[in-house]
Amino acid sequence: MEAGLVQILEGALLAAGEPLSVQRMALLFEENERPSKDDIRAAIKLVEERCGDRGYELVQVASGYRFQVRQDLAAWVGRLWQERPARYSRALMETLSLIAYRQPITRGEIEEIRGVAVSTNIIKTLLEREWVRVVGHRDVPGRPAMYATTRQFLDYFNLKSLDQLPPLAEIKELDNLSGELALEVPEQASDAAAPDGEGEASQSGTETEDTETPDDDQSALEDADDAQQDSRQD
Repeated sequence: MEAGLVQILEGALLAAGEPLSVQRMALLFEENERPSKDDIRAAIKLVEERCGDRGYELVQVASGYRFQVRQDLAAWVGRLWQERPARYSRALMETLSLIAYRQPITRGEIEEIRGVAVSTNIIKTLLEREWVRVVGHRDVPGRPAMYATTRQFLDYFNLKSLDQLPPLAEIKELDNLSGELALEVPEQASDAAAPDGEGEASQSGTETEDTETPDDDQSALEDADDAQQDSRQD
């Protein structure tokens, strides 16, 4: 394997600031000097091996390959930023997990499972973060929108595909899912119902839980997210 190709790809991955697919890496080269996809994959393998004893690693997510800080170093690297990690309400976690496991799914179907109306703010937050998107409309009266997760959702949670989600049968509680997805669930919401709607039969109307605690500051959420993304890609 020609060392030049390895170095070019390594430099591109460092500079990109986002995942790079094999196809996009190929476009870095003029057509007459463009390496084959097999050569690029072989070079990527060498880049990955070079990271073996370093504080960062090369990982493959849904959108391609990226460098990120090793997760076991997060406690130290995270101190570079003063922002607190984003904390999501249990209601948002339940909604996101239902979309991930039962997509495509409508808001009404989510509400039927959870036993309580889904806050508009929760759906808005998931759409703004580009973790979910509208993929069509159910052919029933009112034609409600159907939601599914996105490639950005997979990238954010270090997943290549939905197949890497933990089997639903193995998830006893929502907290187990939040651990798998590296999400923080606020303690004050710990008495809320699980995704199957248990314990929520007595609730009615639209829930008023914030999508982020303690102060639902959207800019703080975005700053914390940016910090987390930067630490992955440094």
